[in-house]
Amino acid sequence: MTTLHEFILAHAQGNTVTLHIQSEAALKFGLSISRVEEVILELDLLPSRYERNRETFTVGEQRILFRSNVAVVGCGGLGGYVIEEMARLGIGHIMVIDPDAFEEHNLNRQIMSTVSLLGKPKVQAACERVREINPATSVTMRMDFLTHENGQYLLRDADVVIDALDTIPARLHLADVCNAMRIHIVHGSIAGWYGQIAVQLPGEDTIKKIFSHVEAEQGVEQHLGTPSFTTAVVGSLQAAEACKILLNRNSVLRGKMLSVNLLDMDFTLIPL
Repeated sequence: MTTLHEFILAHAQGNTVTLHIQSEAALKFGLSISRVEEVILELDLLPSRYERNRETFTVGEQRILFRSNVAVVGCGGLGGYVIEEMARLGIGHIMVIDPDAFEEHNLNRQIMSTVSLLGKPKVQAACERVREINPATSVTMRMDFLTHENGQYLLRDADVVIDALDTIPARLHLADVCNAMRIHIVHGSIAGWYGQIAVQLPGEDTIKKIFSHVEAEQGVEQHLGTPSFTTAVVGSLQAAEACKILLNRNSVLRGKMLSVNLLDMDFTLIPL
């Protein structure tokens, strides 16, 4: 009887395996797409969907991404772009945490927000979107606020956490939980033409330094707005930083904050 390994090797096209063959293998051997993808990568082959990743990541690095768990806290503007890009990168598991449903004012910037999804929970939309993009990526969804009380449970398996929140107290709570759990956190926020990104490593107080002189619950985005292009840029930069952390590539943002000014096209590193 043909084994899964033999089936994959027999149907590989060079060193890639198509989604059709991956799906056929899953059906033939009674396995999930995710399990078949794991075997493909263990054989030093590459699922065809990642073919354009090849010059950026080795097959070994693609394996690391597949075995990684990324938690995205906040599934709106920034979080939506991060989730989309994590799924396309080949992250094996994504935890999505958000208590909200889509509202009409989300349509200007949130990539998962559509007219047909108004009123639908953001975590549910994220789960369905990932399934359409990459059936090998599993998603755990939690329609809830992250607090000190539930944070350690919700983030217990995370390798890196994405801060895509929209209030300062919630960001500070998240930073405290991640520090207690020794988890890397990638912070991002936007306002109008402007944004900022920073990486907090375990034991550091980066996010507290950023917001130490801010007394308001919400930032200046309440006055400057949150357009689509700033959301896309900052969310993508967060995704890139998370990817570097997972692959153990040095982050230039340790101990610094990247300030993004899209109006003047100025990107500045600010020591913290």
